[in-house]
Amino acid sequence: MDKLDGVPLSALQEQLDAAESSKATKRLMVAIAYKDGVPVSTLSDRYDVPESTLYYWLDRIAEKPLSEAVEDDERPGRPSELDDAERRSVFDAIADSPEAYGFEATSWTPELVRELIEREYGVSYSLGHVRRLIRDAEASI
Repeated sequence: MDKLDGVPLSALQEQLDAAESSKATKRLMVAIAYKDGVPVSTLSDRYDVPESTLYYWLDRIAEKPLSEAVEDDERPGRPSELDDAERRSVFDAIADSPEAYGFEATSWTPELVRELIEREYGVSYSLGHVRRLIRDAEASI
């Protein structure tokens, strides 16, 4: 249990109270349980997370400031093909009925959203990416 010896339980609990993301909450709950003596193998089964990932989380919590350690690092990636205004426009469209955009449907599906994006912006996204856009749109409402 020496991985988190330098991290006070009270600091983990305070950070848990302030956590804003589900990832941070999960990582802090793992760390608190680990500090309470729960073995990593048990935590792995309990949270359905590989032991190697849990050790990585614990190492980050031990080495970095807590607020940074419990969140993912920024990852470089390919820039979005939709700019912010286009993305906002897609979010606005999803808030309306598909009928307002010429579709014969009463609710949006990932396939319809993908078709809208292709038609309006000439951008082809996978259905998985469209589902993420829909989740982002729902979160911004």
